[in-house]
Amino acid sequence: MNLKDTIRTIPDFPKPGIMFRDITTLMTNRAAFAESVKKLADPYRNENIDNVAGIEARGFVFGAAVALELGAGFVPIRKKGKLPFDTYEQNYELEYGSDTLEIHADAIRGQERVLLIDDLIATGGTTEAAVHLLRKAGSNIIGAGFVIDLPELGGLQRITNMGIPVTALVAFDGH
Repeated sequence: MNLKDTIRTIPDFPKPGIMFRDITTLMTNRAAFAESVKKLADPYRNENIDNVAGIEARGFVFGAAVALELGAGFVPIRKKGKLPFDTYEQNYELEYGSDTLEIHADAIRGQERVLLIDDLIATGGTTEAAVHLLRKAGSNIIGAGFVIDLPELGGLQRITNMGIPVTALVAFDGH
């Protein structure tokens, strides 16, 4: 199956010049969704993953499914103010401003083996913030997986430079 064919492209969203990669069309295609989860999990089947961490919001969908596939727990990485217990937080820069991600301080116990999952990587800023959070929590990050990569924005290389092996299922030119 060609997963790329199941992802809708919407020109000029959210602003002119942007080619938005709409992954909801992949998620509503049961065969494509199942295949993407399997392919995200495959490189890590023999890695004894304790937890899969997913970045809000679509990273929750793929991360939780990959966690089930690997027999692991799931750790949500959320926007600031959404978690009810003690948290670690990490600020990061966006194209127009900044934001903050949080993780429960007790989400990772010791040197648990963690896989980080999100739907898309562009510049890698959000993923980099998630890596910092997971490291603050004491995790041993085994890898990071994404359904979509926008290679010309350099996010995969940015995360690789942090010492994290990365995989992406499909790549789209442009952004």
